[in-house]
Amino acid sequence: MNPFDAIGTLDLSAMLWFFLCWVGYAIYYDHHSKTSKSLLTVMDGFRINWMREMLRRENRMMDETLIGNLLRSITFFASTSILLILGLVTLLKYREEASQIFITLPLAEQTPPILWELKTFLLILIFVYAFFKYTWSLRQYNYACILVGSAPARDRIELHEAYAQRGARLVSNAARHFNMGLRSYYFGFAAMSWFIHPILFMLATLWVVIVVYRREFQSKTLEYLAHTDEPIA
Repeated sequence: MNPFDAIGTLDLSAMLWFFLCWVGYAIYYDHHSKTSKSLLTVMDGFRINWMREMLRRENRMMDETLIGNLLRSITFFASTSILLILGLVTLLKYREEASQIFITLPLAEQTPPILWELKTFLLILIFVYAFFKYTWSLRQYNYACILVGSAPARDRIELHEAYAQRGARLVSNAARHFNMGLRSYYFGFAAMSWFIHPILFMLATLWVVIVVYRREFQSKTLEYLAHTDEPIA
């Protein structure tokens, strides 16, 4: 008997739905952000303003400190991703013990070994993806530190605008990859519900899409940051 026969149609549909929602929302976000305000695009305006103000300052230690605070935050998430991956790899060894815990939950079903491993590997894949996003964001913020340190003097005004644009694009791209890593955490929590029931997994995935969309396009935070259409000076 093929061991993959233990994976039912409902489980396969739930996994397909999960990837469709995750990838589909990422594509929608990239397209929608070009025509509508989002948290990331609104913050891009503040980032270019930050770089312009940085170039006007003689002492730029504050800017290095701000980037250092961002680095510490991302380092925390990157380290957490490693711990989660190690924990999930360990979970493969203690499958029977863990499955006994999940089977006591309401709606939970007995999971065949091959399906249990598939669910665990899905979580590992999600957090490996998050780790790569966080570390790439981390590297870019490190480059931003060098960019601030090598910025032209404040009296070299003719160089400021091009340099500010370059720095803002670098920091914005670092923030974008951090946002993608954070989004994968949300979908990772939705994937955990698959251990209980595939329908719950599908509902949790849809709930994550709604939550992420509302936070990035409809949140009060976005309203506070983008309360005016006037450009940032």
